Amino acid sequence: MFERYRRLRQTPALRRLVAEARLEASDLILPLFVTEVDDRPTPIASMPGVMRWPLGSVAGVAREAEEAGVGAVILFGIPAKKDARGTEADAEEGVIQRAVRELRREGFGGVVITDVCLCEYTDHGHCGLLGDNGEILNDVSLRRLAETAVSHARAGVDIVAPSAMLDGMVRAIRGALDGAGFDQTPILSYSAKYASSYYGPFRDAADGAPRFGDRRSHQMDPANGREAMLEHGADVAEGADILMVKPGLAYLDVVRRTRTLYPHHPLAAYNVSGEYSMVKAASANGWIDERSVVLETLLAFRRAGADVVITYHALDAARWLREKEAS
Repeated sequence: MFERYRRLRQTPALRRLVAEARLEASDLILPLFVTEVDDRPTPIASMPGVMRWPLGSVAGVAREAEEAGVGAVILFGIPAKKDARGTEADAEEGVIQRAVRELRREGFGGVVITDVCLCEYTDHGHCGLLGDNGEILNDVSLRRLAETAVSHARAGVDIVAPSAMLDGMVRAIRGALDGAGFDQTPILSYSAKYASSYYGPFRDAADGAPRFGDRRSHQMDPANGREAMLEHGADVAEGADILMVKPGLAYLDVVRRTRTLYPHHPLAAYNVSGEYSMVKAASANGWIDERSVVLETLLAFRRAGADVVITYHALDAARWLREKEAS
């Protein structure tokens, strides 16, 4: 009687047969930092193994990910010039616009997603335009986000991913895309993005830290889980095609709740930079086995209900999964 739960755990084949969740390389999305500042691939000290890629190098690493079976890449831009308006965000010759065209010219056939925000392009580091009192001007900022999304679509992106967490951003972008003839361009919305302490290494990588203040006025309070369902619902009503929970690992309860309440929408979880760097640091000290911990963590996202996982581990994980399948 007491051994009935163990009967299906006796061999690897039995465990695979009854596994409730599965992880494949195609479930993963690889973030890539594309830079106009560096003229060669530049390591990011706080994110071992992650690079800032100049325009001439980004196609090579994207093709490497595609060949490994990774489902998509998501691009973050690091422009050479910044100003209060984030002018380079929607410039025809902006870093992301050029990167998308470069990927297409070089024959990258995978899915290309672009982050749509102003924080990497403004000299103050905030996600929108600021008023005289230093607060984000919501509606004015929506126009800039919409213009940026349209510029990415013109460059040839497959999916735009607005991350500013400003009220009405999905509606504004959907309307602008439709009006410009890009009604078939999907929106992956950062619909539940928390004001998290896990983003530090990303801000090092993207030069995107705010110069003053913080983002707690528009990103979610880590104390709130039910509120995330309201945020998802608003974005669904505004036209979001894919939802997201960010960060992922510390918010698996939100991932699960989202999956339950929105069973028909594709759901992404973002395995963010701080989560990545902690694994790398512990592995470097010999405290954990990196490969097994990474694959277990990514499987946990899938078990919680995420359809896809954005992760800096994507390329390594894809290789490990291939080796595991071959063994």
